[in-house]
Amino acid sequence: MIYLDNAATTFTKPRQVYEAVVDAMVNNGVNAGRGGYDAAVRANELLFEPKERLAALFHIENPERIAFAYNTTHALNMGIKGVLSYGDHVIITSMEHNSVLRPVKECELHKRISYTVLRANDKGEIDMNSLEKAIRPNTKLICMTHSSNVCGTMMDIYKAAEIAHKHNILFMVDAAQSAGAIDIDGSKLDLFAFPGHKGLMGPMGTGGLYVREGLTLQTIIEGGTGSLSESVYQPEMMPDRLESGTLNVPAIVGLGQAAKFLLDTGVETVRRQEEALCSYFEERVRAMPGVTVYGSSNKTAICAINIEGADCVEVAQMLNDNYDIAVRAGLHCAILAHKTLGTEKTGCVRFSFGYFNTISEVDKAVNAVYEILKEL
Repeated sequence: MIYLDNAATTFTKPRQVYEAVVDAMVNNGVNAGRGGYDAAVRANELLFEPKERLAALFHIENPERIAFAYNTTHALNMGIKGVLSYGDHVIITSMEHNSVLRPVKECELHKRISYTVLRANDKGEIDMNSLEKAIRPNTKLICMTHSSNVCGTMMDIYKAAEIAHKHNILFMVDAAQSAGAIDIDGSKLDLFAFPGHKGLMGPMGTGGLYVREGLTLQTIIEGGTGSLSESVYQPEMMPDRLESGTLNVPAIVGLGQAAKFLLDTGVETVRRQEEALCSYFEERVRAMPGVTVYGSSNKTAICAINIEGADCVEVAQMLNDNYDIAVRAGLHCAILAHKTLGTEKTGCVRFSFGYFNTISEVDKAVNAVYEILKEL
C-alpha cells in the first residue's frame, strides 16, 4: 500500500515508537501514580519523560503545563469548554474542523455563549484585519486552526495571538495538522491542542493540551488523579486538574520516543521533506487539464484536489482498488472549510504526505491521477 493519508494519522511510525510501546506493556504494565512500589514509581517517571520532550519540542518552559489527552478533539473540548462561561463571545474561523465548531455550538446551547465565524477567502486565508474588527467587549476566546485539515492552508497564529493579547483575550490553537510538522512556539500561546499520532508520529489514542501559567480551566471530567485524594474536589494544580483516571502509559511512552525522534531529526528537516513531496505532487497534478487544486501555497503537506466530472469518493476508491493508494475523500469533518473552498456539495480528494513517503510513491500517485483522468 502507498499510504497518502498522513493527515488522518501518520503511517508508518519510527521503529522505536513500536518498540517502546511493547516494552512498556511487557516490562512495566502497571498504573502510574497509584502506588508507592517501584514499578508504579517508574511508570510515573515514564509519563513525565515524554512531557519533557514535548515541552522542548514546543518551546515550553514547564512540562507540567501539558495535560495528556486521548486526541486533539478531547484536548479542544477541554480547552474550549474550560474557558467559556455564560454570556461569553468566541471567535473562530471558517476553516475550522468540527472538533472546534461542535464544542462551540454546544456552549452556545448550554452556556448561552455567542460566536463569530471569520470568513476566509477561497484559498482558506484569513485577513487579520477582520479578526480585530470581530472583537466585542465580551470576547473571551479566539480559537484558530494552525493548518487546515482539508487543504493545508496555514494561519498566521502569532499575529492572531498578538491581536488577542492586545485586547486581553485568550488565544487557542488547534495544532492537529501542524504539531511535529511545523515548529510551534507554545510560549506565545495561551492554549494549544495537539494530537500524538499525526505529525508527532506517536501512537493513536494520544494527544495533549498546553495551558499557559496562571490560567486555570473549568473541568469537563473529574475523578481520581492520584493526588489530594482526601479532597472531594478536583485539584487545581496542573496537570492533575485535567488528567483524571488511568492514562495510557504504553502509548504515551511511544509518544515520548516519537518526540525524541523529532528532536534528534529536527522538525525543520521533517518539514522540508514533507513539503518537497507535496510540492512535487501538486506541481504535476495542477498541470493536468480537468484537475482543480485547493488551498494556498503557504501550507502543510496536504494537497486537496477534484477531477472535473468525477465523484471524489469514486476517485478515492479507484486509487485504492486499482493502484493500492490510500487517500481520504469526502468532507473531512470540516463542513465550514468545504463551504469556504466551494466544495461543500462535492467534497474533495485529499493527498497528505509524511516523512517516510518516497518520491517513487509520489510518482506512482501522479501517474494514477493521470490515468484516472484519461479513463473518466
